[in-house]
Amino acid sequence: MLRALLSATRPAKQDDPWDLAGRVARLESAHRARWETPDLLLVRRAYRIAEQMHRGQARKSGEPYITHPIAVATILAELGVDTATVAAGLLHDTVEDTSYSLEALRSDFGTEIAVMVDGVTKLDKIHLGSDAEAETFRKLVLTAGRDIRVMVIKLADRLHNMRTIKFKKRASQIRIAEATRDVLIPLADRLGLYVIKRELEDIVLETLEPETFQRITEHLGSESDRHRQVAQIVPQVRRALRSYKVSAKLLDRPRHPYSVYREMQKHPGTGPADPPRMVVVVDGEVTDCYAALGAIHGVWKPIGGKFRDLIAAKKFNLYQSLHTAVNGPGETSVEFLIRTKEMHDTAEIGIIAGLKEPGADPAKVQLPWLRRLLDWQKEIADSGQFLDSLRCDLADQDILVFAGDGRQAMVPKHATPVDVAYCSGPSTGHRLIAANVNGEIAPLSQPLRDGDSVELVLTNEQPYGPSKQWLEHAKTPEAQLHINDWFDSHADGDPDGTGELPVVPMQAFEDELKSGKNRLWRSLIRRGRGLAGDQPLHGVASSLGYPDLDSMYLALAREKLDADELAEKLITTVDRY
Repeated sequence: MLRALLSATRPAKQDDPWDLAGRVARLESAHRARWETPDLLLVRRAYRIAEQMHRGQARKSGEPYITHPIAVATILAELGVDTATVAAGLLHDTVEDTSYSLEALRSDFGTEIAVMVDGVTKLDKIHLGSDAEAETFRKLVLTAGRDIRVMVIKLADRLHNMRTIKFKKRASQIRIAEATRDVLIPLADRLGLYVIKRELEDIVLETLEPETFQRITEHLGSESDRHRQVAQIVPQVRRALRSYKVSAKLLDRPRHPYSVYREMQKHPGTGPADPPRMVVVVDGEVTDCYAALGAIHGVWKPIGGKFRDLIAAKKFNLYQSLHTAVNGPGETSVEFLIRTKEMHDTAEIGIIAGLKEPGADPAKVQLPWLRRLLDWQKEIADSGQFLDSLRCDLADQDILVFAGDGRQAMVPKHATPVDVAYCSGPSTGHRLIAANVNGEIAPLSQPLRDGDSVELVLTNEQPYGPSKQWLEHAKTPEAQLHINDWFDSHADGDPDGTGELPVVPMQAFEDELKSGKNRLWRSLIRRGRGLAGDQPLHGVASSLGYPDLDSMYLALAREKLDADELAEKLITTVDRY
């Protein structure tokens, strides 16, 4: 388990009271063990810079600050990432917390590492205030579009901070735990990093509901019946697999505390329970997984409704396994997860398993859910709305549906035909009038299921447009944004409030103001920044000779002022302070 990475330190040396040398040695050992071509010289150089820049800084625990970057880099090395990512882990707080500039880092370590460090560097709270958190997450998402490894570093950083959260004040513990629950844990799930996700879930539960966590852990520690059941099951499974000529490793997979807690939430009034659960890792091809399934079902009767084939239809985070549950010895429910060795690696470290393949390019990683995030964030200038939309998007698991033209669409669970229509943009969504789901006419409010076939019925007759009722049907941020944009730009065309087709557009002056502001905002987004508030803009507008912001926005709309130059000037002004 990754928690073992921060095991007790060695006896302190007189000249190294915090055993920094020992921690770095364990980091290098982990990297050598899990990466075929480690560049330890680069790791040592990154450590020397990080140690020098953080020297004199301390954590809340009293430890030197450098112990945190070492721990983050060690988590990354234990996951099996490449050397550049390990080095970025060591350097990830230098630009944010020391005088070491991003330009100096880029000069010393190159663009690849600089991009990753910049991606996890928080934005300034002094100028952005309450919007800093939202814009930092926006920056993370944008950087992930260039290099997915930045999200892995962010998760390793949060994991170590959560391990040491007890040193924070109670209010900070709750705030950090809730942010971890709402955004970071779903991100770990989307990346398939279950080894991190499980530990974060447990620490969040322990932080927010300590009494419940204690009750569950005490139960798991005294679960003697489960051990006897597993000892009885394993020999029978091995005999069944041999009879089917399947070679496999059997792994006991007890539930971690949050998993038990989740089952208790699903079944109110029940106490902690951890029935037997086994992972069958076959030493062969995918066909051996199905043979193993047949062997297990030949011994015990499967429980109806518990079988899932996640090999034929892999999850959005690349996870693949066969899931089944049977009535085991003494009518005990026993769960089995059946997968190949490659699937097992992916089930633990997700996206990293793919990045370890020869020739893998982090910049070319194609994740449908990330592409969707990158698309809809462009439409949200407001920081609070962006963070709310991000939480909602990450809260729902994705399903795969098939459009009538053969196109596949990845949408959140419980999405509707309205969401599918807007996946192709507003020019398609606004023309939706009906939908056929699996060959039958369906209401636009019908929740879709994984694998559904959706045929959209569109109109080309003028006038056309959405109904306000669609806002109740839409589950994706992009659909909601496009529908709201329609009504914002046609506000005067709905005098009776019915939400039906518009007649008169908004005044040209208001359109120009909105156009100018959007030009600036899009230029900032391309640079990984956001338009968090108007305060920094007033000084820039005045320095350029504009009496107010409206005058500057009109100049942008009429192309008398270059949006890219203004964005650069604004960023320079903010960063200077």
